[in-house]
Amino acid sequence: MRVSGAESVIMEALWKRHPLSADDIVSDVAKEQGWTEATVKTLINRLLTKDAITAERDGRRYLYSPKIVRADYVSEESRNLIDRLFDGRLSSLVTHFSEREQLSADDIAELKRLIGELDNER
Repeated sequence: MRVSGAESVIMEALWKRHPLSADDIVSDVAKEQGWTEATVKTLINRLLTKDAITAERDGRRYLYSPKIVRADYVSEESRNLIDRLFDGRLSSLVTHFSEREQLSADDIAELKRLIGELDNER
């Protein structure tokens, strides 16, 4: 399932806390994104159609909750990015950032720590 950038804003609101009503979601994201209430509700409906969120009736309103686990979403999106832009190679991603961006000493130390953990696991 593909979640668009705009839809991911709604998902982030729901991952932070749920269940939320449409009005809750509107107040959480609309102003910051420059969206109208109608835009937010359209995005909610798209996510319902994609089966990414659930809707549970609560009196005259619906309460929405995520069906997708955030960690699973991040993992899938990360893999898609690496596949699409770096031919499926994580090392190409790291090389890109090391050549084009200034990696801080903390970034380098974290990469070394992660590589050490991977070496120990093998």
